[in-house]
Amino acid sequence: MAAKKFPVEASHILMFARSIGDENPVYVDEDAAKATEAGGIIAPPTFVQASAQFDPDYFLRPKVGQPWFGSGKNPTGVTRAAGGGGGGGGGGGLHAEQHYEYHRPLRAGDVLTATTLAGKTWEKEGKRSGKLLFSESITEYRDQKGELVVTARGVGVRTERPVEQPAPAKT
Repeated sequence: MAAKKFPVEASHILMFARSIGDENPVYVDEDAAKATEAGGIIAPPTFVQASAQFDPDYFLRPKVGQPWFGSGKNPTGVTRAAGGGGGGGGGGGLHAEQHYEYHRPLRAGDVLTATTLAGKTWEKEGKRSGKLLFSESITEYRDQKGELVVTARGVGVRTERPVEQPAPAKT
């Protein structure tokens, strides 16, 4: 989910804020940001998710010279294996939740190191697909001093079997 080293640069913060349509000056205007409680430019709350772009092996990242499975209804060139969970095209699962806990503001100049650990797992009974199997992953982002900056917790869910589709209505 995350690169081992993730440099946080002001230009990355600017592009991320623009990509999510957030015009808050605390992300782009040094003078305006200095006048806030943050005291300088900080990254938007979900910014650490962009760490995947620094991971050459991230499974959703297109690989140069290799077919890409696409992001639409019909894949483009790669058949993904069934199973998985947690979303992201693995088949049979989806990304259900994402939570971020900030221990301090994330600032340009930080170099983050990410460590991902397995979290809790649990089950619930579904009505049309058998058991719903939930799994949690926890990624800790630490700065260049080794201090914890952000804890990201993601929850994936997959079904025990394909969802039973209702019979088509007779006309």
